[in-house]
Amino acid sequence: MSSHLPAPIPAQAGIGLRSHHFREILEAPPPVAWMETHPENYFGDGGAPLRILERIRSRYPLSFHGVGLSLGSTDAIDRSHLHKLKALIDRFEPAFVSEHLSWSSVGGRFLNELLPLPYTPESLDHVCARIDEVQNVLKRPLLIENITRYLTWRDSTVPEGAFMAEAARRTGCGILLDLNNVYVNAINFHLDPLDVLREIPAEAVREIHLAGFDRFGRRLIDTHGQVVHPDVWNLYRWAIDRIGPRPTLIEWDTNLPPLAVLADQANQADTILGACHVTAS
Repeated sequence: MSSHLPAPIPAQAGIGLRSHHFREILEAPPPVAWMETHPENYFGDGGAPLRILERIRSRYPLSFHGVGLSLGSTDAIDRSHLHKLKALIDRFEPAFVSEHLSWSSVGGRFLNELLPLPYTPESLDHVCARIDEVQNVLKRPLLIENITRYLTWRDSTVPEGAFMAEAARRTGCGILLDLNNVYVNAINFHLDPLDVLREIPAEAVREIHLAGFDRFGRRLIDTHGQVVHPDVWNLYRWAIDRIGPRPTLIEWDTNLPPLAVLADQANQADTILGACHVTAS
């Protein structure tokens, strides 16, 4: 049984927990409201990572952001993976558990990528059944995250935002809205990012991700290795003025900066959250 009380995450900014910053966080905890981590990094039976996570959990609410369930795959859900996730959730009581609306395995072979689904009624039925299966084991709602994509499926007939909204409606899951991903896809495929956001019901959004990207020629690549771009900050202001303040994560995975840089980015998000004036539902 968990020794922690469930700790709700406030509508403030948090940062991603990376091993590169473990020592600094333990010695001088940064002034952020919460932390998010990949649960797969803690699937071992013991050792330093779990002991460190216990100490960090005693100071901060946690969110678990999974990368390994391959929700959209046609392979069976990996029950061993799912039960390890459940055990970790029972131990650490994270406020949110999220996964990507993507697939990364087929025929038992795993790819180191989060690949997009075709947005069709058939794939919606498929992924909703799998979200239900996961939620039934975890005994809690999942958050599903929109991903970046560098191709589109010719068979897609449902807009991405509408696809996610319908998945949330059918399964009761929430949405983790990654605004950097919305922006990157919009630029790469010549879309209006506001069209995607208008399709997503405000009440389904439980968490927001902000991150940085890199430009390679005319393409934007979701590298999570830069500060948040000014255009993404503007999209963030638009989004929270529409849906209201939400827990917001500064996501940074490559080219990791000093912890103070992450805390400064979180502080910028907190300033915007504090100035939010909801204009629509």
